[in-house]
Amino acid sequence: MSGPASSSPPAVSVHGLERAFKGGIKAVDGLDLEVREGEVYGFLGPNGAGKTTTVRILVTLLKPTAGEARVAGFDVVSQADAVRRNIGVALQEAAIDPLMTGRELLRMQGALHGMKGAQARSRAEELLDRVGLTDAGGRRVGQYSGGMRRRLDLAMALVHRPKVLFLDEPTTGLDPTSRSALWREVRSLNDDGTTVFLTTQYLEEAEQLADRVGIIAGGSLVAEGTPAELKAHVGEPTLHVDLAPESDVAAARVALSAVGPLVDCQDDARVAIRAARGKATVPLAIRALDEAGIAVESVEVESPTLDDVFAAVTGSTLEGATQGASADQAEVPA
Repeated sequence: MSGPASSSPPAVSVHGLERAFKGGIKAVDGLDLEVREGEVYGFLGPNGAGKTTTVRILVTLLKPTAGEARVAGFDVVSQADAVRRNIGVALQEAAIDPLMTGRELLRMQGALHGMKGAQARSRAEELLDRVGLTDAGGRRVGQYSGGMRRRLDLAMALVHRPKVLFLDEPTTGLDPTSRSALWREVRSLNDDGTTVFLTTQYLEEAEQLADRVGIIAGGSLVAEGTPAELKAHVGEPTLHVDLAPESDVAAARVALSAVGPLVDCQDDARVAIRAARGKATVPLAIRALDEAGIAVESVEVESPTLDDVFAAVTGSTLEGATQGASADQAEVPA
């Protein structure tokens, strides 16, 4: 990850953004967020939180009811054409003609962005090589695997060298190998200076790729920060010590209490303490137990995860989000 450029204006700026649908349902309710130029911003939220509606507003597919949003310095309503010229978009529902070849689609995309024949052909070949589809460029897209299709989606979003790239759950349904390949490409694009706005249902993906993460619930941002900052806010790491058989658990608890606050543990052969120093707590704990004459079988430091953060601020896990109709799925504007 290349990280943000601190002195540059934000790549995405949202203030008081709202979107209401029929029946007064607010999919987005006073949303404020900023994405810095040159960063990967992970955007998470349970079903119905307003995530999809927000993205559709930012890529000019939907107009806000109130508030302001600017992308690449341009207003998404009054300067929508300028926004479109500066963004790349790979949405899950993107329609691609399965009878066309990957090479034909990329050339057509280039022509739509005003490229002449030779320029469009050259750019198509460059992108096919970049996403590893050169050998498959002459095949019909209907014959592509899911991973190949997602890589082609990405290539099409990059034809005009956008300043800001919007990726909507880019690896959903992909096998681990295809997912890792797409992750590498996203990192490479970001290293080249592209700002990436990433929505994902995989917390591991956000942790692997995002410089910062924003979590939306009820149409508003409820948490934001680097993955490390968010996890630290939830709580300190926990050190778990599995004792050797027939060890004196009470004595072990006394010895470890001098290293860190004790944590309730369900296992009678295990003692746990808060580990404010993370892995640096391990040698301190081992030394304390050794001095007390207590044998240890194993030691493990467990840190809070983004799943813990998500559950703390939204009340659910990402996979167990609210079911049923949501504001994001509404179609008729108020």
